[in-house]
Parts: sequence; C-alpha cells; structure tokens
Amino acid sequence: MRVEPQALTARLQEKYGPAIEVLPDPTVTTILVPPERLPAIAAELAESFNLLLDLTAVDWPEYFEVVYFLWSVPEAEELRLKVRLPKDRPEVSSVSACWPAALCLEREAYDLLGIVFRGHPDLRRILCPDDFVGHPLRKDFALAQADRWEEGPPAR
Repeated sequence: MRVEPQALTARLQEKYGPAIEVLPDPTVTTILVPPERLPAIAAELAESFNLLLDLTAVDWPEYFEVVYFLWSVPEAEELRLKVRLPKDRPEVSSVSACWPAALCLEREAYDLLGIVFRGHPDLRRILCPDDFVGHPLRKDFALAQADRWEEGPPAR
C-alpha cells in the first residue's frame, strides 16, 4: 500500500486540527506539528514510516526546531516531521517507543543542544564528557563560555 504524502497530511490535519502545518519544501513532504501532539502523531506515522533515518535539532533565533527524517521501507517514501520548541523550555516527548533509533539520536540532541526528551529511558550525555558545562551547538554557547577561555582551556 503506497503512502500518499498529500493524503497523509490531509488526514493528520483532519484528525489533529489546523495546527498541523505542511511546510513548503520542493524535495520532501515536511509537516510541522505542535509538541503536545507529537506522541500521538508519531505513533500513527510509525505504522507507515517504519524507519527513523535521522533526528537533528536546529537553534533558530526565536526557537529550537527538532527535525525527524522518516522513511517507509516498503514504499520508499520519505517524510520530514518538525517540532518547534520555546527557547526557555526546550522539551518534547521521546519518540523512542515508536522508533528505537531515537534512543541514540535524542541523546545527541540533548547533549549538543540541551533538548530534553521526556520519557527517554536513558537521557544523558553521549558525546561530551559528563562534567562538561553547557551545550556546544547552541548559538549562545561561545559567548557564554568566552570568559572561561581567558584562563586557558580546562585541564584534562
């Protein structure tokens, strides 16, 4: 059964309301969903899109954006799912129950950008040392750490 992205997005909009937005992208269907709707939408999408290819996050000036790259193996269809989070509380539910690949990918977004994935079974640093302070891919990280480097880098 072929996944039709237009029909899928229309079904999601009908079921979850107008807050589901289709973003303009000429290469792949991209859907923006509110964070509170992510668990239900992810569970529904996991039925058709059985592989989480990647998960990343972007630090925009006004918000953080978590991007999920989904793939339907049987149908060779791609879907991009986006969730925007406020700067003062970047939290969203984990999708690791739907796609086990999220276990590592969510830890990476947590470590590098400070995105908290509620319900993740083992949310801790994966790339930076445990005692590392801050999140190095945040736009404000270099400014926040500048005074530390005047004395030289920390001893290892």
